[in-house]
Amino acid sequence: MSRQERIARYRGELAAYRHQAKENNRRHSSQNRKLCADLEQAIIRSGLQDGMTVSFHHAFRGGDFIVNQVMNKIAAMGFKNLTLASSSLIDSHFPLIEHIKNGVIRKIYSSGLRGKLADEISAGLLQEPVNIHSHGGRVHLIKSGELKIDVAFLGVPCCDPFGNANGYGGKNNCGSLGYARVDAEYADKVVLLTELVAPYPLHPASINQDQVDFIVTVDAVGDPQKIGGGATRISKDPRELLIARKCAQVIFASGYFRPGFSLQTGSGGAALAVTRFLQDKMRRDNICASFALGGITAGMVRLHEAGLIKKLLDVQSFDLQAAESLARNPNHIEISANQYANYSSKGASVEQLDIVILSALEIDTTFNVNVLTGSDGILRGASGGHCDTAACAKLAIVVAPLLRGRIPTVVEKVITCVTPGEHIDILVTDQGVAVNPKRQDLIAALTAAGIALMDIEQLCQRAYLLTGKPQPIQFTDKPVALVRYRDGSLLDVVYQIKN
Repeated sequence: MSRQERIARYRGELAAYRHQAKENNRRHSSQNRKLCADLEQAIIRSGLQDGMTVSFHHAFRGGDFIVNQVMNKIAAMGFKNLTLASSSLIDSHFPLIEHIKNGVIRKIYSSGLRGKLADEISAGLLQEPVNIHSHGGRVHLIKSGELKIDVAFLGVPCCDPFGNANGYGGKNNCGSLGYARVDAEYADKVVLLTELVAPYPLHPASINQDQVDFIVTVDAVGDPQKIGGGATRISKDPRELLIARKCAQVIFASGYFRPGFSLQTGSGGAALAVTRFLQDKMRRDNICASFALGGITAGMVRLHEAGLIKKLLDVQSFDLQAAESLARNPNHIEISANQYANYSSKGASVEQLDIVILSALEIDTTFNVNVLTGSDGILRGASGGHCDTAACAKLAIVVAPLLRGRIPTVVEKVITCVTPGEHIDILVTDQGVAVNPKRQDLIAALTAAGIALMDIEQLCQRAYLLTGKPQPIQFTDKPVALVRYRDGSLLDVVYQIKN
């Protein structure tokens, strides 16, 4: 073949290729090409197969509709042996029990478990133990490749036909999509379930069009009125308010309450209530915080709008008021879980944190904290951002009652360690305050301020005097949950309870 003939052949092949590419571009350029007729079509187009990993986020918390809706459809379509990777699972997800029994779900990753689902898993329902991770730890597992997400099903209040989405532009708003953003970035396929398809381009976008494969419209993605229940309630209990007031006094005397300080309040009534006792003192002393971090509440929004907190860094809106604030306040800033707390990221916001106020189901005499299992050894909580924030904050305070009913909170050894005691600085209870002996600077500061301190061993003995020493729980040798630290290492193991 002559040179001219070869060139002519190549030109012909190139022209055919260009024609086919043009046809493909024309066929795929339709702005509606990502829209699916229904959830079943979206699942089919996602390429889901047996043994894959599916993921979800929990921005709607107790009001989430997506996990049950998607898993019911997946089960009806006959899929088996899936790994379920939700950023957290809660009471309303009890229908997953049947999917585990029927072999649809083989393995679970989650930051926590509650309700009937947690009871059944604690009783040995799953063949493999649940991997319990922190919020930052989940991102690390995803980025490291251990937790590979094949298909992410992400519920959003609104998006446009190309997949630009946010959590505050629709009817049932959840606010920040901080956990969903990580899944959207790393999943092989991303399916958005939305109530509203808005005109293109939707702006601002929390999830961007180049991360989204398919979109399906559903009647409702969640109930925003149920975001702020349970662990994110603002307490009205007199004892919890007493603890919150004591905690505020400790903060004032700690040396960290100063212009430009930063803070985070974890879940739990007393922890969230601390903000109401900070407000008056901040006004009187003309102190403005630089930022508040984490799950943002209506209380934090009030402080922000009063000019007492400059910026809110929101990985999850803890109530509807926070979700609405994210839409209207330019300094209420949405962040991803990677930016929030992943220790292997290039910069986690927890590393800039001065004060964190955390709750506890148990804390022992070496300051180890349990926020996962109850006094009966059954799963009924979540790791959340507990160990992430405690490891990085300059001042980590745990607030908890000395007793819950006839059950001591301060014990000799926690049933399950979620946050190592080396990262906890102060315990505030309704019957006394204890400082970790490694923080002699805090002991001196609080003593100088007239705050009476106790050894944590004294608090433990007082609790035992009132309730008696708890009898050891009998476990089988079957693990039901692995507690992973924020770097992915194994921190503790939860075993099945003996009947």
